[in-house]
Amino acid sequence: QVQLVESGGGLVQAGGSLTLSCAASGRTFSTYGMGWFRQGPGKEREFVAAITRTGGSTYSADSVKGRFTISRDNAKNTVYLQMNSLKPEDTAVYYCAAYVTHTMALVTAPHRYDYWGQGTQVTVSS
Repeated sequence: QVQLVESGGGLVQAGGSLTLSCAASGRTFSTYGMGWFRQGPGKEREFVAAITRTGGSTYSADSVKGRFTISRDNAKNTVYLQMNSLKPEDTAVYYCAAYVTHTMALVTAPHRYDYWGQGTQVTVSS
């Protein structure tokens, strides 16, 4: 069992930057692949980025590629989402999630994630 707590959301102007953090409880953080998802107003939850257990590989959605970067620090049990060049359409509740894996697979489907945080709001003004 792992608990995830996101932080770092807020209000930012278009073109600005934010860094989200997700702190995980427990001593087995390095056995989980991690991902970020978001859900905008009236929209379904969508995949943003994922990172393998070791952090050696990442994958991002086309909509954020080149602007958002996912990373992790296993010593701190934390995964990050650095968001640059933010756009109004990035406005959403952002969730971090964890999936149990014994491989270096990257997972994008929400139903394959085992644990979810409560979310943090990101609002980008135009």
